[in-house]
Amino acid sequence: MKGQVLEAGLCPLESTKTVNMTQVHNITQPTLADALLNTYATKSRALLIDAALIGIFAGFVSLSAQITIPLPFTPVPITGQTLAVLLTGTVIGARRGCASLVLYLLLGACGAHVFAGGATGAMKFFGATGGYLLSYPIASAITGALAQRGWDRKPAKLFGLMALGNLAIYVPGVLWLSVFTGSLGSALMKGAVPFVLGDVVKIGIAMLMMPGAWRLVKRIEREG
Repeated sequence: MKGQVLEAGLCPLESTKTVNMTQVHNITQPTLADALLNTYATKSRALLIDAALIGIFAGFVSLSAQITIPLPFTPVPITGQTLAVLLTGTVIGARRGCASLVLYLLLGACGAHVFAGGATGAMKFFGATGGYLLSYPIASAITGALAQRGWDRKPAKLFGLMALGNLAIYVPGVLWLSVFTGSLGSALMKGAVPFVLGDVVKIGIAMLMMPGAWRLVKRIEREG
């Protein structure tokens, strides 16, 4: 057996490395956007679609941020924004999702009225909700990376994907908010606890949407 491996021009260690690299490569799966748009067809087409998806989902987050319900006891409003941030990564993947949210933040910093309630300006990053805003690219990258490992195909894993994405928003958001509230406990009561139920509802919406979208993709593939 050893002789056969050597005759093939590979030492046992090289053969093992080849298998392991193949296994690592196979971990990554197409996102929902890839499956729908078949971006692997040509390299030039993939680049154009990447750019379009980044811009479209930056717009999607911008529009969702305008769904705002201010709360009298906290500077953090209820918005549709967090669901949009997490869905962005889940649908278009880690790299494009992160780029889309970076574009969103740049648009807001440059004067576009894309933040919650139509707010704008780079000073928002230094305000009470700045931690939440700056967490968005990271959260989108996390949900995208997990989606590229198939976590968006099954409800149980999708729940975990969305929960981890929410956690990636809450942690920096609450920590930064504590600078303004004076304590971590107060920041939790103003920047996390009131929003948990709403986030559970948003996760439920995603759990209805994503598996259904994947079933539609499979149906299109069978009929095509």
